[in-house]
Amino acid sequence: MENIRELDNSVEAICGGLCACATCHVYIDPDWFPRLQSPAGEEQDLLQSLTGFNEARSRLSCQVEVSAELDGMALTIGPEE
Repeated sequence: MENIRELDNSVEAICGGLCACATCHVYIDPDWFPRLQSPAGEEQDLLQSLTGFNEARSRLSCQVEVSAELDGMALTIGPEE
């Protein structure tokens, strides 16, 4: 989330990464999604409350831990809700 928040037309991330608002919703490219850890309970609850939720692609960018293995990962900013 920190890496994309400052880009034009990016996520709002109004809670600052505390997994409390879902304004950093992104769609992970299907080729990359299986490489991520599964969302924890709080994140899963927030994601399921979104009308744009896609079980196979949705994540909160504040909960994706950046690592060398994710270098080059493709994502799309989720719709504003």
